[in-house]
Amino acid sequence: MLEILKAVLFGIVEGITEWLPVSSTGHMILLNEFVKLDVSEAFWEMFLVVIQLGAILAVVLLFWDKIFPFELKNRNKPFIRKNIFVLWFKIVVACIPAAVIGLAFDDVFDALFYNPWCVAAALIVFGVAFIIIENRNKNLCPHITSLEQITYKTALMIGIFQLIAAIFPGTSRSGATIVGALLIGVSRTVAAEFTFFLAIPVMFGASLLKIVKFGFHFTGTELTILCAGMIVAFLVSVFVIRFLMGYIKKHDFKVFGWYRIVLGVIVFAYFIFS
Repeated sequence: MLEILKAVLFGIVEGITEWLPVSSTGHMILLNEFVKLDVSEAFWEMFLVVIQLGAILAVVLLFWDKIFPFELKNRNKPFIRKNIFVLWFKIVVACIPAAVIGLAFDDVFDALFYNPWCVAAALIVFGVAFIIIENRNKNLCPHITSLEQITYKTALMIGIFQLIAAIFPGTSRSGATIVGALLIGVSRTVAAEFTFFLAIPVMFGASLLKIVKFGFHFTGTELTILCAGMIVAFLVSVFVIRFLMGYIKKHDFKVFGWYRIVLGVIVFAYFIFS
């Protein structure tokens, strides 16, 4: 029962931090320093990734009308929604850098960078980046204000920023792609939406890869822990995504930048003096 309660806590943290640009993986690694699941190392590494799948399903639910490429409700409209197919092609292009490099060097990145020191450094560096970029953009009008205006070149550039998050935990996948999008003139709302959609194939692919590596021989306890974490992450994500989309219509991302810097400093201090 205690392990299930721990899984619920991890699900809450995942659901909050997956969508806010503060690094879900970084927070999960840090939480594990204080609330360790009593599981094998192999299961923990798989759990850390697959729990994010629950959060991703919240995007599918909330943005179904924007991502489903077929028209089923209105027979007077074309069955195939061409603009959404084009959007998915752009998402695939944006996934290429992380997919190619991530598949080739996944184990190397895990061994080198999945530790509290790298998490703290990435939190601070991208926190500073958010503040600098938002200050720079303060008096600038974004020239990409809709998903349709995102070109294949823009999508690829955003995908390269996503690769940074795949390498360095603590960067935040959403944080990296949003920073990249803001740098090249994408509005906050469009940057957030494209980031959410980009997460769907990325996390489905990453979860499948981790499950295959782990194998399908779950114990009853392991399966319960995984399902509890995913379900809670899904429910919390629904509320957090709605909050974030409302928040960024009136506010910038600087508050998240400051949060990352403060948290990064606290993490450094904790591991230096502990």
